[in-house]
Amino acid sequence: MSTRLDDETANALLETAVANVQRDYPVHWTQLLTSVDDLRPHRAVHPVFAGSYDWHSCVHQTWLIVRLLRLRPDLPAAPDARAALEQLITEDGCAAEAEFFASEHNQRWERPYGWAWLFMLVAELPAGEFAARLKPLADVLRGLMISWLGRAALPTRVGTHANTALACALTLDVARATGDTELADAITTAARRWYGTDTNYGGFEPDAADFLSPALVETDLMRRVLSAEEFTAWFEAFLPDLDSERWRGLREPVQVDDPTDPLGSHLIGLALSRAWCWRGLAAALPAGHRFVELADAAAEVHRAAGWRYVFGYGYASTHWLGTFAAYLDLGALT
Repeated sequence: MSTRLDDETANALLETAVANVQRDYPVHWTQLLTSVDDLRPHRAVHPVFAGSYDWHSCVHQTWLIVRLLRLRPDLPAAPDARAALEQLITEDGCAAEAEFFASEHNQRWERPYGWAWLFMLVAELPAGEFAARLKPLADVLRGLMISWLGRAALPTRVGTHANTALACALTLDVARATGDTELADAITTAARRWYGTDTNYGGFEPDAADFLSPALVETDLMRRVLSAEEFTAWFEAFLPDLDSERWRGLREPVQVDDPTDPLGSHLIGLALSRAWCWRGLAAALPAGHRFVELADAAAEVHRAAGWRYVFGYGYASTHWLGTFAAYLDLGALT
């Protein structure tokens, strides 16, 4: 894919990610404790993914490192990045991560957002030692994901980590890229069950802490699940009045009041994730459709609004935003 991400900016993203995945504190850690014996340091429980403020951010910042090393292997920060991967992705550490999720009490932890990024990371790794070390963890989460998809009657339609559409979209890309038809079928079946009959979307967006648009990430998933003709019909029923005043707040970026605030920074991510959803919508609709130009324009204005805040606003922002910016400009799995 074409990109406007220059090497200087890519190197800054890589340097930031390398520092993040090695930084243990501050840490935001929500954990079910079953006894006093569970009170152990974060790095002892999660030896691979203890940095970058929280587990899921560490996973997707590691994805960012691997993605940039694949696409820009000669960046100045590349040697430090490779050394960080060697230090963190160890055989024993990966075994501990897999054992954690296999435990009875931890089989829902980080579902589905962290799981999706773990699948993305493993799929991005070239065949070799790192991929082999992480495979047991990916296998545990894959089994849990398929089981959950088969029994979940309803989706989660929020603008934060629990959102089912984003995780399914990312994981579906992985499943198709790796030829995992069982996982792909589980996702498409669940997506049709959850969203296939949605019409006349009426949500109020955004909430103050949203980093996803529930409407747009659902759209981004369904364009992957449905045929081109099916998708156009589905979308016209889902958001038939997209160009109306009602949806101005969806078409235009949301003001970021405090980019240094942990939840305020979510609105920066919202601009970036909306940008890739708008771009995907424009590409999925047939040429000449009345919403293509609107979607293209919305993608561009959201991209600019999000990139404005990627650097320089403290750890609350920088521990994660680089992933969304890089995914927007570099894509994945190609």
